[in-house]
Amino acid sequence: MPFVYEEFDLSGIRTYPLKSRASKARAEDFAKPYREGSGVAGLLDSLPSILAAADFRAVVAAMLAARETGAGIVWGFGAHVIKTGLSPVLIDLMERGFVSALATNGAGVIHDFEIALSGATSEDVEAALGAGQFGMADETGRLLNGAITEGVGAGLGIGQAVGRYLCAHHPQHERSSVVAPACRLGIPVTVHVAVGTDIIHMHPAASGAAIGEGSLRDFRYFASNVSRLGGGVYLNCGSAVVLPEVFLKAVSLARNRGCNLEGLTTVTFDFAKLYRPQVNVVSRPTAGIGRGYYLVGHHELLIPLLAAALVEGSARP
Repeated sequence: MPFVYEEFDLSGIRTYPLKSRASKARAEDFAKPYREGSGVAGLLDSLPSILAAADFRAVVAAMLAARETGAGIVWGFGAHVIKTGLSPVLIDLMERGFVSALATNGAGVIHDFEIALSGATSEDVEAALGAGQFGMADETGRLLNGAITEGVGAGLGIGQAVGRYLCAHHPQHERSSVVAPACRLGIPVTVHVAVGTDIIHMHPAASGAAIGEGSLRDFRYFASNVSRLGGGVYLNCGSAVVLPEVFLKAVSLARNRGCNLEGLTTVTFDFAKLYRPQVNVVSRPTAGIGRGYYLVGHHELLIPLLAAALVEGSARP
């Protein structure tokens, strides 16, 4: 049966006073104009207490608290963090006590190794692929595979093996490497490899036995690091698949053993909101016990800003 043209009767609509409503945007949370000369601390104070700005402040507060209480701060990072020139920032944070452990994927350790050897990394894939030269740098494949095979044979994980090699050989640009100072400072580095994804797997010196054993050993080290993060912070910077999956499994192991993760804060920094970082880092591991944050933006802007906020925050009385 068809309806008829009939206007809805608005005479009985109920209203309420505006001030009685719970509103999400409030004047007291608005931004403040930046005060000249107030520095990074002034910039942070000027941000609105709304959405990502509020989340950023919460992340800074959680990391300052974790450093103060010794609860632990574990950084997971993909290769893009290295390629955008952020190694000096991470090294400074290591020296200031804002890094308890580091985790990366195979590409991350490759780019770090190349930086240490030659002060440069990240080849032009399009230019090299057609000629069959992509991934064929001799030193990268030969020396890095050799370091992994030798170190894993001595009972080390991949991160330890590469760190030991760099600290023993002191390559020209060692000071620009993240792995080398981590070794010097006694900060664990774990490397989580998907076989066939990295250029060194194309090299004849690649040992599947060493890569597999070393990466599995590093996963167990990583799970141990994650199990200590009650009240601490885990950051996933630029890994879309491997590290979010590895982190979720480490959280499951920690809970299986009854480890206390209460008060865990997790953070993802990336260019866009992606499925695995959202559910495997931000949402699932913190459900009912902590807080997760997803901050979208360029690593080369967000991570230095985070570091500056931590340095300023730790200097305040």
